[in-house]
Amino acid sequence: MNDVRSLPTTPVLLFDGACGFCAGCVQFVLKHEPPSRRDQLQFAALQGTVGSLVLKRHPELAGVDSVVWFEPLSNGKSEVRVRSSAALKAASHVGSYWRVLAAIGALVPRALRDWMYDLVARKRFELASPACLLPSPDERRRFLP
Repeated sequence: MNDVRSLPTTPVLLFDGACGFCAGCVQFVLKHEPPSRRDQLQFAALQGTVGSLVLKRHPELAGVDSVVWFEPLSNGKSEVRVRSSAALKAASHVGSYWRVLAAIGALVPRALRDWMYDLVARKRFELASPACLLPSPDERRRFLP
């Protein structure tokens, strides 16, 4: 995977690989997503190869220090969501009442959602100790380099 053409063909949740809080959020998604959706989402660290490729494809993300939802579109383009929009998309992916909460959250103006997201993001290293994300062997195949 060394060029933009090598981007994944399924949605990817990009996260800060050095953040214990972010690793915990990924673990939450893995634990709560329904079995029918487990092959629909992959994960990658922002600092990794796939994260670099997404940033290359979307230069508007330069300097973004946030969770990123990357989704390839059928027309060969891709969509990215950052901050609260990415978190809401991940919650919607999990389904069940999280999808309902995400729909309600989407009604809140993005500026206010992002302000709340940024408040948590600034404290994320205090909210959780540094942790190494240790996916199960079955989950490991969903993690990209």
